[in-house]
Amino acid sequence: MSKAGRITAFFVLLPSIVLLAIFVYGLIWGTLTTSLTDLERVAALRGLPGQFIGAENYERLVNSGLERRFRIDMVNTVFFTLSFIAACLASGLGLAVLIDQKIQFEGVFRTIFLFPMALSFVVTGVVWRWLFQQNSGLNVLPTAIGLPAGNFSWHLSQDKLFTFNWADVPNILVMVVCGLVIYFALNAYMKKKSQRAAFLAAVAFLLLMLVTFNVPNQAAPLRSEEHGFNVALFSITIAAAWQMSGYTMAMYLAGLRGISDDLREAARVDGATELGVYRHIVLPLLQPITLSAMIILGHISLKIFDLVYTIGGENPLQIDMPGLYMYFVTFRSGDYGRGAAIATIMLIMVAIVIVPYLATSLRKERN
Repeated sequence: MSKAGRITAFFVLLPSIVLLAIFVYGLIWGTLTTSLTDLERVAALRGLPGQFIGAENYERLVNSGLERRFRIDMVNTVFFTLSFIAACLASGLGLAVLIDQKIQFEGVFRTIFLFPMALSFVVTGVVWRWLFQQNSGLNVLPTAIGLPAGNFSWHLSQDKLFTFNWADVPNILVMVVCGLVIYFALNAYMKKKSQRAAFLAAVAFLLLMLVTFNVPNQAAPLRSEEHGFNVALFSITIAAAWQMSGYTMAMYLAGLRGISDDLREAARVDGATELGVYRHIVLPLLQPITLSAMIILGHISLKIFDLVYTIGGENPLQIDMPGLYMYFVTFRSGDYGRGAAIATIMLIMVAIVIVPYLATSLRKERN
């Protein structure tokens, strides 16, 4: 591109750059600085700045006995994200494979499966809240075939699975990082990158030694309290997956239609079963779509608010999420500093999911 063309392109993009800098990154900076203060509603209405308190808001959220709800929300977010992504990928892939069989009335079924995506999470929440009532909805469905009514508490359940101690979170996080390092080490070894594989293996060994001697827990001591997977989250997972499975199906269906029929037929001629065709040819070719779907679904799950609020109301108990808690802390309690800290933590969680994907995509485009 010529110099004149670059100058023209710069001035064309300048308004967007200015708006982005002010209304996105400027507000992010404002939220970050507010999270380091004790700013409250009264002081804000008087135009007074909050007093700088450093990372005290973050320390309270992670370790204060009064902030147990936030820690429950963080654990809920992790479990909900994993279950939501798994449910959407499994159901979306299953529906896409079904439609890819050239069934009759394909357009009708595709429209039916995509319809929930056209609804807002508020509408979805209202519908599923009725279905989750203990004396109606899904619990009385078995009576239609002569079976006794169910007694599942759904979003009101108090049961927990996979319990752990919050004080062990540093060790758990290091183990997760260690698992990722081992995965990348094996990947490098399979690609004959022996030096990189050896380096990553050494890093994984070091991390395992740290966990063995309990170094992470001692370096970052946290409050001892029990947490776990709240069974009530199944209700949110079911409702959210019902709405987003059609979107995942559309992504997978586009990928399936992009795979050459000649490639599948050649595999069948070589003796591959239909299951083998999908296992060794179709699914590996769908990996980029799976990654994209995981990023999008993960982004949605980390920021979910309206579905939880609609199903659980103002006291969602075991299905609470950080976005909902941030709303109550900021706009109901008027604690802007603490609310900004929660928002910043949510931003970091989203960035952990989005930034590696964007970096990988940019690297592929450059190559």
